[in-house]
Amino acid sequence: MKFWKTIASVVGCTLTGAAVLVMTAWAALAIHYSNLPGSGWRTGAAVAFGGGVLALFGLVRPWRRALSLYLLGFAAIVFWWLAIPAANQRDWQPDVAVLPSATIDGDRVTIRNIRNLEYRTETDFTLRYYDKTFDLRTLDGLDLIAVYWMGDAIAHTMLSFKFGEEYVTFSIETRKERGEGYSSLLGFFKQYELIYIVGDERDLIGVRTTYRNPPEDVYLYRTRMDPTRARALLLEYLREINDLSREPAWYNTLTTNCTTAIFRRARLAGTALPRSWKILLSGYVPEYLYDLGGLDTSLPFAELRAQSRVNDRARAAGQDPAFSLRIREGLPGMRPQPGRGA
Repeated sequence: MKFWKTIASVVGCTLTGAAVLVMTAWAALAIHYSNLPGSGWRTGAAVAFGGGVLALFGLVRPWRRALSLYLLGFAAIVFWWLAIPAANQRDWQPDVAVLPSATIDGDRVTIRNIRNLEYRTETDFTLRYYDKTFDLRTLDGLDLIAVYWMGDAIAHTMLSFKFGEEYVTFSIETRKERGEGYSSLLGFFKQYELIYIVGDERDLIGVRTTYRNPPEDVYLYRTRMDPTRARALLLEYLREINDLSREPAWYNTLTTNCTTAIFRRARLAGTALPRSWKILLSGYVPEYLYDLGGLDTSLPFAELRAQSRVNDRARAAGQDPAFSLRIREGLPGMRPQPGRGA
């Protein structure tokens, strides 16, 4: 019995030590990347916190007292960090400087500031936005766009709502300041505000297939979501973009990103999908939806995926006003447009 108590004690101490190590690393990074003034002060405060933890567990006995004091200090840092506010007033990069908004009037919704940048290169473009009114009664489809740039496991996901032959696309992204790049690590520590870009597909797909170097792989899938559920999801999106225009929120690499936010909006709209690790590894979301019957299942998934890549189509379509129709010609699960071949 004594032997097993010793083993249990060792295991318990090891797990506790590992948890303290992880929590301390998070807290030090949270301090370092916080809103405290001056990078030197932030770095010093982070180092001081780590040193204080070492001193605490080295000097205070019994260790349970040290652990209790540590947990109080860690909780204080968590509460302080959670209170750091997001902002809408910063020196934003031009492509994310303008927030969209919407007016909902019965079956008619007017979306303002739909983005349609005119690109010369990814970073050289003419700003173009437009407003458009849509009749919800004509909403008859929802497409999933998956964008890959670093292997099969990670993708940027977008949703495109179909109104007859017109489409409006939503891309959930980081709202970066001038000179700021993207880092998955920084995305855990309140470094980027959240933005829902409402855009024209010539912009949101075209920049990824044609103007980024190297280009990203873009796949377009027609979902089987019925119009009633698609309408509820769209309205949830529109409520969120209005909320963000009034009260900004933080992006988070794990909990509030381009994919997890979609599933959260879907649940709020009444479409609860089973939880899966494939939602966190966003590159597998198309396969996840396929397994649920949410995409065209007349083909094996590998063949569906191969046929759904639209890079060549998007480059050929360029700035054609019929861009959205051209990139869909003959794709699985999409009917030919009137007057166009399959």
